[in-house]
Order: sequence, then structure tokens, then C-alpha cells
Amino acid sequence: MKENPVKNNTLISVLLALIVFSISANAQPQSVINLPQDSRVPGGLAVIPLNATSIDKDISFKGKPVWQLKDHANNHWAVIGIPLSQKAGKVDFKIDGKDHSFTIKDKAYKEQYLTVKRKHSNPPADQIKRIQKESRLSQKAFTTFSDTGKNSTFKGFLKPAQGPTSSPFGLKRFFNEQARRPHSGLDIAAPRGANIIAPADGEIILTGNFFFNGNSIFIDHGQGLITMYCHMDKLDSQQGDVVKAGDIIGKVGSTGRATGPHLHWTVSLNNNRVEPLLFLAEPTN
Repeated sequence: MKENPVKNNTLISVLLALIVFSISANAQPQSVINLPQDSRVPGGLAVIPLNATSIDKDISFKGKPVWQLKDHANNHWAVIGIPLSQKAGKVDFKIDGKDHSFTIKDKAYKEQYLTVKRKHSNPPADQIKRIQKESRLSQKAFTTFSDTGKNSTFKGFLKPAQGPTSSPFGLKRFFNEQARRPHSGLDIAAPRGANIIAPADGEIILTGNFFFNGNSIFIDHGQGLITMYCHMDKLDSQQGDVVKAGDIIGKVGSTGRATGPHLHWTVSLNNNRVEPLLFLAEPTN
């Protein structure tokens, strides 16, 4: 019996259409649900779905409140910033006082060796009080938590400056062959004077000229999500300013401890420094 090629082609087309529909119905691409990227490693994020009984409850991690948001399908999520110092294994968080847990995988970060001016590698004694004061101001900013944005949708961060990554987040850094804390931000190689923009809506809660970080700005985006911008040549904003995503907040420079013009960008969630790339709305280089 001779097969009907038209009938066979029609059947194949129907089957392919059903497969495509099935994939589309079950897929939840990042661009659709608009969530930060889940990456359960030191310096990463745990993006945890919440059931109906967990919505609007007190959620905490290591004694600090946790960011709560929803996606465009009205599903609710808790987003937890994981410290760079966290060891692999199970860690606990609380929902309304009850223990829950998730598992963290280990991650090996690269090492970087830099030569910097000696005064910034080992600051002089007469600068210690200044450095301590600036550290307290920074810590106060990073521990800020407001209910602004609770259970709102996340639109994804804009990249605050244009340029390639010169030093990625999490590098184990050595200044003049002396071990320092891992790189707690992302360095973007951009020319002096280039615009720096706010990646999302927020309020500027701290500005200043810091010994290590140079001209710097801290933005509170709500729910314990704080961003910091360092080594700026010029500040175009001041403390108390309310900014929208895309607003110019300053210019790229090399103030403070810097070997050349670039933007150091830090993202902090529940007072833990985390990978900024996990928040970007679009892939970046």
C-alpha cells in the first residue's frame, strides 16, 4: 500500500506543534518570571518559592530579614543572599519561627595578584581612625532594611556602566603579595568620565570620599537590597536623592585604592555581598 506523503507531512507538523506547545507551557525563562538567578553557592542567591501559608510571614536568614517578591504570574518568592564565607552543606532559614533548609554547593573562585601604592596596601597609622569611621558608616548602610518593594515584581538590574568585566566577583585577592578579603564586588572597565547609572529604583542613603573606595554612593533598593559604587571621579547625586533605574548618579574615575579608571560595583542582600550578575535583566560580558 502506497503511503500518502501529504498526510504524513501533516501528521509530522501537528506533532511538532504539540511538542513546541508543551515546551513553551512548562518552561519558565528568566525573562518571563523576572527573578534574580538562583545560584546556591558562597556569594550566590537562594531563590525559594513560597506557598500560600508562607506569604507575608516573617522570613529570616542568620537572624536577618529576607527579601520577599513575586513574579508576573503572582507566585511569591524569598530571595536569600549567601555570604562568601559560607561553607558547603545544608543551611537553615526560618519562616514564622519554623526551621527550613536548603543546600549550598562549593565554588572555587580564581585568585588575583595586584600591586598597589603602599599607603593603600598598609595604610598609615594616622588614617586608621578615618578608616574605622568609614567602615562603620558602610556597615550601617549595608544593614539597612526597609519594607519598600515587599511583594513587588522584580524588573532586573540595568548594568550601571558600560564596559567589560576587569575583575569578577569573588576573586581571592592579594595586594603586594599580601592576602586580602575576596573581591566583594564586580569591576567594570570603563573610561574616566563615563556615566554611572542607577540599576534600579532606590534612595541614596550614603555618599562620601572613602580612604579605600574613593568617591562612593550607596543606594537602598528596599528589602535589604543595597548597591554600592566606588572609585567615582564625580558624584552627580547626594544623600537623600530618590533615583529611578537609568538615572545618572556619577562618573567613572580612579579615586581611592585603584590602579586605573573603573567602576567597582557591589550588591549586598541581607548584609551579604553577592554576585551582581545574578540580578541583571540582560546577559552581559
